[in-house]
Amino acid sequence: MADHPSAAKRNRQRIKRTARNRAVDSALKGALKKARTAVAAASDKAGQKQAAELVKAATTSLARAASKGVIHSRAASRKASRLASALHKAAR
Repeated sequence: MADHPSAAKRNRQRIKRTARNRAVDSALKGALKKARTAVAAASDKAGQKQAAELVKAATTSLARAASKGVIHSRAASRKASRLASALHKAAR
C-alpha cells in the first residue's frame, strides 16, 4: 500500500489510465479482427465494399489508439498499411 499521499494519488491515476488504455486496446483488437475476417471473406463486390468500410473503421481505430499512446504510431501505420494492402489484393 502507498505510504505517502502522492504515492496514493499516483496509484489512483494508474488505475484510471490502465482502464482507459485497456478499453481503447480492446476496441482496437475487435476492429482489426472484424476487418481481417471481412478482407479474407471478400469474394464479391458487396463483400469487398463491406470489407473496405471495416478497413476504414479499423484504420480510424488505429489512429485513435496511436494518438492516445496505447500503441506506437509506427505500429499503427504498419498495421493500417498491411490491412490496405490485403484489401487491395482481395479486390484483384
